[in-house]
Amino acid sequence: MTEPVRLAKRLAELTACSRREAELYIAGGWVKVDGQVVELPQFMVADQQVTLDAAAKAVPVEPVTILLHQPVGLEEAAVTSLLRADTQTADDHSHIRVLQQHFVRMTPCLPLEPNASGLVVFTQDFRVSRKLVVGAATVEQEYVAEVTGKLSEEGLKLLNHGLVFNDRPLSPAKVSRQSETRLRFALKGVRPGQIAFMCESVGLQLLSLRRLRIGRLSMGKLPAEQWRYLAPYEKF
Repeated sequence: MTEPVRLAKRLAELTACSRREAELYIAGGWVKVDGQVVELPQFMVADQQVTLDAAAKAVPVEPVTILLHQPVGLEEAAVTSLLRADTQTADDHSHIRVLQQHFVRMTPCLPLEPNASGLVVFTQDFRVSRKLVVGAATVEQEYVAEVTGKLSEEGLKLLNHGLVFNDRPLSPAKVSRQSETRLRFALKGVRPGQIAFMCESVGLQLLSLRRLRIGRLSMGKLPAEQWRYLAPYEKF
């Protein structure tokens, strides 16, 4: 029986590439051991069959950003558990190959408040986290709120501008009627509990809240509990 060695060493021997190139091939998901993709250069192999994809590229794996449709009522741990290969939507047109390392060291951006649903973002890209976390006050978010109660025209004006939340005047928002029981909110720098407070201030009770858009990116037809990659051409 062959003495076990690191996969990177075995691949370098088989393909006459450098150890660094071998590590990049493996981390990029281009290497299979007995027909199964292995992404760990330190994985130990002995007599298993090691193969390299003909299309392999020895380049570092780029950080990714994931857009997830979070259903209502999930704890934080349950939300992150949805980030796995089998919950990717079939309608993902980013052409990014799924790698296990895409689901680690993720930064949650603009988390939803409890009992809300809709679009959430997880990223490995510091540029995205800087935009959505550090610059959150400049990023517009769009929500649909299901409410009960009667909204007057004066109340609608107050929702757009004039309310004070936690001793701070709220910035102007864009609030419009979608129906008798549904309101659309488009606002920047939204704080936890703010939309519920706004509704209560004009005699409404908030029943449910769903985020449809962050910046220029909307949730679209992304099914609940599924995710897609942020495509290279998409920007918040």
